[in-house]
Amino acid sequence: MKSASLPSLRVEPELRKAAEKVLENGETLSSFIESSLRIGIERRLQQKECIARGLASRDQARESGSYFDAENVTGELRTMLTQAKKQKA
Repeated sequence: MKSASLPSLRVEPELRKAAEKVLENGETLSSFIESSLRIGIERRLQQKECIARGLASRDQARESGSYFDAENVTGELRTMLTQAKKQKA
C-alpha cells in the first residue's frame, strides 16, 4: 500500500519548540505528530461511540419509562469504588 502524506502544518515557533522538548529518545517530530493524530482519532471515535450509547440508553428509558435516580447511581458507584480500594489495599 502506498503511503499518503498529510498537509503541512504551520505552527507558532513556541509550539514547535515545546513539542521538540517532549520528544522521547529516538523519537522524531514526525513520529510524534503521527502518534498524536492516531490518539486523537481514537479519542474522537470513542467519544462518538459513548454519545451513541448514551442516546440509545436515553431512548430506551423513554420507551420503557424506567429511569434511575442519579443519587442512587452515584451512591452505588461510590460503594463499588470503596470496595475496590479495600481489595487493592
